[in-house]
Amino acid sequence: MKEIGIIFFCLVITSCSDSEKKNLSVDLAPATILYSPSLKEDTQEIANIILKEEIVKRTGITLEKESSWENRTVLALVLSKDSELFGSAVPKRAETNPEYQKEGYRLVHETKDGMDILWIIGADKRGLLYGIGKLLRTATMGNGTIELPNTVDISESPEYAIRGHQFGYRNTANSWDSWTVDQFDQHFREQVLFGANSFENIPFQDATSSVHFKVHPQKMEVELSKICDKYDADYWVWTPAPRNLTLKNAHLKGLATQEAFYQRCPRLDGVFVPGGDPGENHPSVLIPYLEDLSVLLKKYHPNAGIWVSLQGFNEEKIAYFFKYLENNSPDWLKGMVYGPSSPPIKLERELLPKKYMHRFYPDITHTVRCDYPVEKWDQAFALTLGREPCNPLPMQYAKIFNKHAMYTDGFISYSDGSHDDVNKVVWNQLGWNSKRNVEEVMFEYGRFFFGSKVAEESAEAILALEENWVGPLLSNEQVPKTLKLWKKLEVENPLLADNWRWQQLVMRAYYDAYTQDRLTYEKKLETDAYSILAEAETLGADMAMHQALELIQKADKEFVSQELKQKVFEYADALFKSVGAQTSVGKYQASGAERGAILDFIDYPLNNRWWLEDEFKKLNETKSEKDKLVKLEFIRTYEYPGEGSFYDNISSADAQHVTSETQDAIDYLWENNGLSRKRLSTQLFQFTPTLEYDTLDPNANYLIRVTGYGEALLRANGERLKPTKYEKGFEEFKEFPLSKDLIKDGKLKITFDQPDEEHLNWRKQSRVTDVWVLRQ
Repeated sequence: MKEIGIIFFCLVITSCSDSEKKNLSVDLAPATILYSPSLKEDTQEIANIILKEEIVKRTGITLEKESSWENRTVLALVLSKDSELFGSAVPKRAETNPEYQKEGYRLVHETKDGMDILWIIGADKRGLLYGIGKLLRTATMGNGTIELPNTVDISESPEYAIRGHQFGYRNTANSWDSWTVDQFDQHFREQVLFGANSFENIPFQDATSSVHFKVHPQKMEVELSKICDKYDADYWVWTPAPRNLTLKNAHLKGLATQEAFYQRCPRLDGVFVPGGDPGENHPSVLIPYLEDLSVLLKKYHPNAGIWVSLQGFNEEKIAYFFKYLENNSPDWLKGMVYGPSSPPIKLERELLPKKYMHRFYPDITHTVRCDYPVEKWDQAFALTLGREPCNPLPMQYAKIFNKHAMYTDGFISYSDGSHDDVNKVVWNQLGWNSKRNVEEVMFEYGRFFFGSKVAEESAEAILALEENWVGPLLSNEQVPKTLKLWKKLEVENPLLADNWRWQQLVMRAYYDAYTQDRLTYEKKLETDAYSILAEAETLGADMAMHQALELIQKADKEFVSQELKQKVFEYADALFKSVGAQTSVGKYQASGAERGAILDFIDYPLNNRWWLEDEFKKLNETKSEKDKLVKLEFIRTYEYPGEGSFYDNISSADAQHVTSETQDAIDYLWENNGLSRKRLSTQLFQFTPTLEYDTLDPNANYLIRVTGYGEALLRANGERLKPTKYEKGFEEFKEFPLSKDLIKDGKLKITFDQPDEEHLNWRKQSRVTDVWVLRQ
């Protein structure tokens, strides 16, 4: 674990004596607040509300608004264009500095005539709010105290123009459908204080679609617009076109629905219409619809813009769309959105005329079956935590941001719940400065949400949760260390027990540790069961199956680490009460098993006992003892083909020879609502994996065996091999003889050509799950 990089002035303060601290710090506890008369009344009002409410909840101190310099400690809020505030000169610098740029601010302390003045200088209303956010994120606060270094001088303006997140008030979100207006207000405020300027809703929800709705969705659509206006944040909506615009009246019905929404919405800045996902409209019918939509939008919101993505477009559709832009240069289009299954982001930006903006739509909410899967995630987590667990991944998402965001004007992320809260803050801050130290962001996150005293340790603990997910879980020594750290924090900070952010992070630490303990236990049972199968010739096939099954099924009767599991359930209940997190379909009415229902999978088998039960049942119908013994030996040696031979579970975190990584995490099979009884290795796959070997015997022939689904167009060192066996179903086999003439240097690279399956849904496309290289 790296040490947390702490902001320099914090290090200075903690290294000084109490008397030195006093001299180096400005104490804001007795401060009054002055506002520039040039600030509009609503700006003063919201700034005052934020400062008062956020400071009092952390310190118990209420800062009062004044209109004179009578007090000796003052918090002064002004615009960068102001030259003076009630007769006192505003600190001025060259206009190339950040506080003069759009949304920029400066936070600076000044000692003047025996007074301590902390200036928050904003370029505009947003800049002022961002300056307040920086103050709240960097001040040391506690009961009756609020301090900053007296040398503080921080200024910045955002690197990216668009910085926001989707907050769809809908049933499929794993928590937001249970939120009140006040909860959204607070949450939007917090996002703004960390640098966001945009929020995207998904309107037109059926009022009966969620049992959790506390507010009619059509009313909430308007309330979210009002909240955005309150904080001067852009209000966006994600509104797909009718799925088939060629149907009679579909175009007009779509426009009528949209117009009614525009009319009742007090603020609207962006309308994002995905070209696909959902829908498969050709741009020849989608473009006229968008053009007509823009006319209605301008009627009610003159400054709002239409945005579109090319998600799911094939080459012909892409070419058609860009040819239209080239020939018509329409002014009704504001920009393009890059989302899942869009053309490559760099290519899209190159093809898009410069007059149009380009927005990133990154998925920061999902772990599997998504654009950005957790890298080399252990299957035990994929089977249990699933697609929407609490997923703080600050380092991974910083890497994704800096790989892709450069081709855009910013982002509004795809999010489906409160579980990805850490990731939102990371993206907010990288939107301001793509080189921002992520560890410092985590420190500010901890200080703002959990308090100054716990900031450093909580930041370390959040980063530790990400390390829990790195590599094979069985050998991950970080997991128990992470739990120990969170247990310590849990005991030392009882006042944070009702904080939902705290609850979900602590719960993750317990869940990870429970899963690791269970994996260790269940894998050992499976290994011991295979040892019994090794004696099948002596015991007899039926007795060997009986004893092996009896042993491996202990996992369903004799449990481990139940105290960890109990803590997970306690925190899940607390989360449902605090933030409406729906961690179970049955218990908390989650909309579906993939939607954060981590309790429903907490005991999903982490060994192959379900598969063995089914295989043994089929074997019981076999009459021949010899055939039974052959099959049992195959089952026993499935992953252990013997010396000189090799086996790889394609997408397993501990695969030895797989060098490829999936581009979209459809490498974890999803069937039967997550309760597949297939062999665990069958549930992991890649479409066109690459495997490399460098210790083959150049004097030996080998047989390459492949299983998966559909086609397997295999090449060995670039040469397409002809199969001698070619079965296409799950857990059926393809076999390719490999001549020693192809591996004269003992090295082998296996690749797979992509079959022409663009016409198929990805669930039906060919994939590879297991690969053997068997010495003959």
